[in-house]
Amino acid sequence: MPPLLEAVDITKRFPGTLALDNVQLELLPGEIHAVVGENGAGKSTLMKILSGVYTADSGEIRLNGRSISPANPREALMLGIGIVHQELSVVPTLTVAENIFPGHLPTNVLGMVNYKRLFENASRVLEDMNVAVDPRALVETLSIANQQLIEITKTLSTNCKVLILDEPTSALTDNEADRLLNLLRRLAANGVGILYISHKFKEIFALADRVTVLRDGRYIGTETIANTNADQIIRMMVGRDLGAMYPDKGRGSDTALLEVRDLRRFGSPALNSFKLYQGEILGFAGLIGSGRSELARAIFGAEPKEAGEVLLNGLPVDIRSPKQAIEHGMGYLPEDRKAAGLFLDMSVKLNVEAAVIRQVSAGGFVTASKEKTLANQYVQQLNISTPGIEQEVRRLSGGNQQKTLVGKWLAIRPKVLIVDEPTRGIDVGSKKEIHFLLRSLADSGVGVIMISSELPEVLGMSDRILVMHEGAIAGEYSAADATEEKIIRTASGQKGE
Repeated sequence: MPPLLEAVDITKRFPGTLALDNVQLELLPGEIHAVVGENGAGKSTLMKILSGVYTADSGEIRLNGRSISPANPREALMLGIGIVHQELSVVPTLTVAENIFPGHLPTNVLGMVNYKRLFENASRVLEDMNVAVDPRALVETLSIANQQLIEITKTLSTNCKVLILDEPTSALTDNEADRLLNLLRRLAANGVGILYISHKFKEIFALADRVTVLRDGRYIGTETIANTNADQIIRMMVGRDLGAMYPDKGRGSDTALLEVRDLRRFGSPALNSFKLYQGEILGFAGLIGSGRSELARAIFGAEPKEAGEVLLNGLPVDIRSPKQAIEHGMGYLPEDRKAAGLFLDMSVKLNVEAAVIRQVSAGGFVTASKEKTLANQYVQQLNISTPGIEQEVRRLSGGNQQKTLVGKWLAIRPKVLIVDEPTRGIDVGSKKEIHFLLRSLADSGVGVIMISSELPEVLGMSDRILVMHEGAIAGEYSAADATEEKIIRTASGQKGE
């Protein structure tokens, strides 16, 4: 059948960067087409050009065979192309119905919003989409998964023919992701063409009809899912065989670096105790909302503690703020790098030195030569792809942003490093680099606490695994004894085998 959407020889330059170099893409009606590549390969840039966020320097976009050139997202939406970005754009304080019909709310003869008709229209659209949400509910009361569905419903309410999704399941549980994928299958069956960016190969092979691979801003190839496999796609993405994704396990130690005794957070009845040993990667598993991140933040001083104590090297320490934690040699790489980890408008240099200003200062003044030396050290060590240390972090790919955040915490030379979802939203090559970096840190004597929602990552990286359920540590497994089934049962509150 003729293509629904075509991108022909698309080229886009930014200062110091050739983001896309004669890239092509084809989407058929009713097709789910995955677009993959390492961070910085050009995936998001291409999607933003198709949806009117950016304008291509050269090349052509065709919709149903007709050349188009959307100047902005609204114009693209009017043409039938909608995009749902990784960062949601819903308005939390408005109702579901108001979020579905922004800019075109039904009005009465006086120009006032006709809420009766608004809620009726929203109910009809939600029913058609099989989304069981009250149109009168405030969006802030919904789960992230339902907010994601409302974002998609908003886009589809304009009768779009092409739906673009950028990492739509990155913050969803497996069950929530399954609901979304089933919705996408129904949309495709009704003729909507879907472009799907994801780093999750399991989703790609369960959902997509074809996959297009980009590398370094260039088109590498398109394969039908039925005729390819994960290894082939990875080779196309990175230009080489990656080999093992996970390093060998650690050698183990009997020396406790960190000990948490009967720690209770405010608002939680659970008491939690555990030890982290020198040179160990201690994995924390559990469902989203199980309290893993909250416990980590309480240890780091980012959330208040109601009871309990923390010991470092056998000595009690009173950590009431992240500043005190850093002074004791603790680092914390947060789950959301953009909201809580990085200064996006600042340079790579300023982000790397953010936690160690004294280290790059002399006589109370920052020394330019020390700044430069420190930043270049971690750009080289972590293989951060950037035009230079003065580059704004927001202009880096997700994987290189994550590496910059890692560099910030390596600069404090931590004794204990807590990493929360360290590989979320980054490509397979960057994942491997971070996996081996964490093991290298552990081998040098650093104690690493790793929180991850990806069970293969927890099993592949951890020397020991703690599983949380409803705010409490519900189980502990050695690397040799742990299985996905055991972890899921414990995380779900099930007892026994």
